[in-house]
Amino acid sequence: MTYKAYVFDAYGTLFDVHSVMEKIHEFFPDQGEEISKEWRSRQVHYFLVRQLIDAYRPFSEITEWALKDALLYSGVNAKPDMVADLKREYEQLTPYEEVHSLKERFPDRTLTIFSNGTNAMLEPLLEHNDLTDTFGLLSADAPKVYKPHPDAYHYAQEQLGLEKEEILFFSSNPWDITGAASYGIHTAWVNRKEQKWPELGMEPTHILNDLTDIPT
Repeated sequence: MTYKAYVFDAYGTLFDVHSVMEKIHEFFPDQGEEISKEWRSRQVHYFLVRQLIDAYRPFSEITEWALKDALLYSGVNAKPDMVADLKREYEQLTPYEEVHSLKERFPDRTLTIFSNGTNAMLEPLLEHNDLTDTFGLLSADAPKVYKPHPDAYHYAQEQLGLEKEEILFFSSNPWDITGAASYGIHTAWVNRKEQKWPELGMEPTHILNDLTDIPT
């Protein structure tokens, strides 16, 4: 069956979350990589904890909490205005180079972002990168349940109005791929760093190096 919709995770899949390093370097020279990695690791860990305890909080709050703790862990003293400036970088992340060509390459496909990020975070990000007309937008903030919970993917499927087998879901995050696969959606793991697929007892439908060669 030909896929009718391509659905993309945003952070790490379409946009490089570590492009924040440049801004971090402005405030804390030579610590950009360390703080960026710690920020992302804590961000994922914190929203998973909130999901497990069934106590949803918006991804914008999770992102700020993770940033503050990453800065503290890295031994830097960040003033509130610095934290605010760094958090805003999530609205200006750099897209991977092949992202801008997706609409032109697949004019007959529905292209949709499905992210744990809120619309208030994602809409400025798309506008900043001139991608507003490329992607539809679905946020886990609507059902108040984070991926990889099956209810999150069910929400996305309902909004698309398609059968599971008509959707191909792309993510660079194994936990996200596993969640979508468990729900029954075909998946494409975007393995930009050529890593080994983790032993999760479940495999992606496709494994890609990037978004230049997409299954149809």
